[in-house]
Amino acid sequence: MAPHAVSVTQADSALTLDPQPEKASLKQSIVNHAPLRTLFPPLVIEEHPIDEVPRLKVVVVGAGIAGINAGALLPRKVPNIDLVILERHADLGGTWHTNVAQKYDTEKHIRYGTSVTRADWSDEKSKWVLKIVTNGLETVEEADFLITATGYFSDPRLPNYPGRDEYEGHLVHSSLWDPAFDPAGKRVAVIGNGASGLQIVPQLQKLSSHVDHYARSKTWIAGSFTGEELHRGPGRTPPPQDPEAYLKHRKKLEEASFSRFSTIIKGGPTNTQSKETFTKLMSNRLGDRTDLLEKITPDYSPNCRRLTPGPGYLEAITQPNVGYISTPISKFTKTGIALQDDTTHDYDAIICSTGADTTFAPHFPVVSNGINLQTAWRPGVGPEHQPGFPDTYLGIGAPQFPNFLQILDPNSTGLGGTIPRAIETQVTYAAKILRKVSTQGIRTITLSIQATAEFRAYCESFFPRTVMSENCSSWYNGGIAGGRIHGIWPGSGTHAVLSRRDPRWEDFDYTYRNEHGNRFAWFGNGWTTKDVKAADGQEDLNFTPYLKVESVTGDIDLKALHEDGFDL
Repeated sequence: MAPHAVSVTQADSALTLDPQPEKASLKQSIVNHAPLRTLFPPLVIEEHPIDEVPRLKVVVVGAGIAGINAGALLPRKVPNIDLVILERHADLGGTWHTNVAQKYDTEKHIRYGTSVTRADWSDEKSKWVLKIVTNGLETVEEADFLITATGYFSDPRLPNYPGRDEYEGHLVHSSLWDPAFDPAGKRVAVIGNGASGLQIVPQLQKLSSHVDHYARSKTWIAGSFTGEELHRGPGRTPPPQDPEAYLKHRKKLEEASFSRFSTIIKGGPTNTQSKETFTKLMSNRLGDRTDLLEKITPDYSPNCRRLTPGPGYLEAITQPNVGYISTPISKFTKTGIALQDDTTHDYDAIICSTGADTTFAPHFPVVSNGINLQTAWRPGVGPEHQPGFPDTYLGIGAPQFPNFLQILDPNSTGLGGTIPRAIETQVTYAAKILRKVSTQGIRTITLSIQATAEFRAYCESFFPRTVMSENCSSWYNGGIAGGRIHGIWPGSGTHAVLSRRDPRWEDFDYTYRNEHGNRFAWFGNGWTTKDVKAADGQEDLNFTPYLKVESVTGDIDLKALHEDGFDL
């Protein structure tokens, strides 16, 4: 048989394995013994070494912990990247952020005071077209890749009770605290019993003449996530100058957080034990205030909503200058708050610890293929055929959105472990995608609709096994009691890391920069940059980085051998 011909049996077999419409004409041509060179035009060799990669413009939105990680890791993992990080605030805000950013020289990538107001994918350009505002001036910027890293709680949400604008006292969201505000001697209301509310009340109790804590829902209150309360001070935390002691301290903290996963399994012994433990802990700390224990203790299981560590909180609400109010709020008044039982309370200040927008929809329009994620992911907002919830693939992106990735977004982090580790592994996953695109001649990479649908099916089968599916309102379900879980990974923190250890390249669709769409055009002219330099007479090029001292001593780590993509 001629080299260019394939038997009918082979053609039938190929079609059976991949019965796509476009294959039909290919099958017919093969059956007719058409030369394959007429089906696949000859490739014009691109005159460049295989490892001479084009510049890849990547825009990251957000310079919080996720954006800083991207600024540290992506330039070190993705060759020839042009990285820009857009941050709406004037600075990083926070000693930790600043120290880490300076250590890894990430600030050179950050543009402060810059907000993204819209992002549109251009099929014609194969680029993201961003509208950005800096100091009131709107400009347009293009990028090969868009990565959102705006975080879980970056869009504070004030309560929308009537009369809010009529209140004449000091009203502030806890995440936007005014350092000039002095609560000493004042009557203060705190609305919300999430983490910030439980942290603020004990501190206000010490200073204010009276504090009322408004709690619309009940919540389980833990001592701390690590099982013990830690305090800063001389001798209490090993100094970083003692690396071994500090490492032991860190491992102790993080190991404790990894062991929590079994507590979310519905009906499991660990969850039942947690309920008993927390009930006893809360009862002991409330003392003889059984009335408060009844008001606070939920009828859902621990971990249905995020556990709330509240050192000092339970003790604070037993004090004579603190009130605990579970009666629903009706409205704000000029002087305070009116309740649904027609009682009113006057305050000098109202602190709203009411959380953030937890729909996980982008804060600005992100548009591709006629779909706007800002509305498509919000319940009851987008068109009827759009999901009304974050429809993601492995928590890293959405189908029909080419060259688009997300960090610390829906379904991204598992229960157990720490957020920094979760972010580092997500950024590393993103780096592998960017590296493939930049080094292999890819123009666009898009998550497949089928793969996303199958991940969605896994999530919808997994979460009913957990207590998070019970009837409580949390950021796991976008604040909709008993609603669809999208705020967390369907598995443990370690499970999430293993699942995203390496991208499943078969779950993506590709287009190529080569005009004929040839997937091997990126091979270039058969040379590497070292080959070119060697031909030019350059010496000491180190063609053998894989040969190390361990190669002589025999202490080779066979598991890691030849796994480093840069050890060429």
